[in-house]
Amino acid sequence: MSKQKIDFLVVGGGAAGFFSAINYAEKHPDKKVVILEKGKQVLAKVKISGGGRCNVTHACFEPKELVKFYPRGQKELMGPFHTFMTGDTMEWFESRGVSLKIEDDNRVFPVSDDSQSIIDCLTHQVDRLGIEVIKQQAVQSFKFENDVWEVGTNTEEFIASKLVLASGGNSKTILNQLELLGIKTHENIPSLFTFNTKDTRFRGLAGVVAPNAGVKIAKTKFKESGPLLITHWGVSGPSILKLSSISARELYALDYKFTIQIDWCLNYDSEDVVDTFSEMKLNHPKKAIVNTNLFDLPKRMWVSLVEYAKIPQDKIWAEVGKKDLNRLQEIIKNSQIQVNGKSTNKEEFVSCGGVDLKEIDFSCFTSKKYSSLHIVGELLNIDALTGGFNFQAAWTGGYIVGSV
Repeated sequence: MSKQKIDFLVVGGGAAGFFSAINYAEKHPDKKVVILEKGKQVLAKVKISGGGRCNVTHACFEPKELVKFYPRGQKELMGPFHTFMTGDTMEWFESRGVSLKIEDDNRVFPVSDDSQSIIDCLTHQVDRLGIEVIKQQAVQSFKFENDVWEVGTNTEEFIASKLVLASGGNSKTILNQLELLGIKTHENIPSLFTFNTKDTRFRGLAGVVAPNAGVKIAKTKFKESGPLLITHWGVSGPSILKLSSISARELYALDYKFTIQIDWCLNYDSEDVVDTFSEMKLNHPKKAIVNTNLFDLPKRMWVSLVEYAKIPQDKIWAEVGKKDLNRLQEIIKNSQIQVNGKSTNKEEFVSCGGVDLKEIDFSCFTSKKYSSLHIVGELLNIDALTGGFNFQAAWTGGYIVGSV
């Protein structure tokens, strides 16, 4: 079998792979650049991301603020973000004919609201630069010998001067091969997910949002805050997704069976709650407790919490005792919820794990052991919250790799 000789060989036809190849080919027009994709389609994740609209990046323009959205990779991405940032991503696409817009939550989408705009832009650049894309090429092995990379797929063999691995988060074969090269990796596990619970206080509350809740995983240091959404199967929303991300490996070890502590109203401390109860007893003694709706909580949620505290619906403030109020205060500020499983967030498919970050020189996204081996995208042990951040890490890594 003859071996094709490639200057710059990219494994993975996703966002990071395409961006690496395009930026390298622009700077090295005389070099042969090839992308290998194991599937029948390239840019598949770009196609379905953001509900088919493609959340290209996020309108956060300060590196020190942007890195806060990455549970793994904060320190490592600081330097790269100073090289190629969110604004650079927007300028890159817009200068190539893709109009972008910033939505109210700072997510950035193509004006077309169609991910195909991003795909068409990338594939046009690949065609323009003469980059060869070979599909249905599953890489099975790669080794470094005689200063070149020998790469074997299911049907062909290649020899590459530079090898770029951009094969995504669930690349077991690639990770196993890296281990054989002495490069440390971590098992890929889910990173963004919601919590399943059958707690009775959530019955009939699907769709209700606590605007500013605090959530902590019991007996750990992990806690988050923000809107909390009650679903048919448990709890979701930004606070839960952030919490699942920062504690992903620990929750995996617990087989997703654990207890969370919920403070339903972070804007009010325990003393505020006690003082408010006293004020209600003094100024509104004849008002029914369930009809009071305190602490900025949605009506249905307030009623549910009162019922869970075993306070009858017809009970008025003048009649409620200290024991009942103490129980209600504890439920409001420190609800204990048993979680028994997880559900994948429909629009996200993020995992944590991959190549250990200490193995990488992030000034050029190069292996510290092999200077001609670059690793980018979700193959690295870097992941982010929802909002275009994972794509931004891919664009940044791809741009820097393409600049070597």
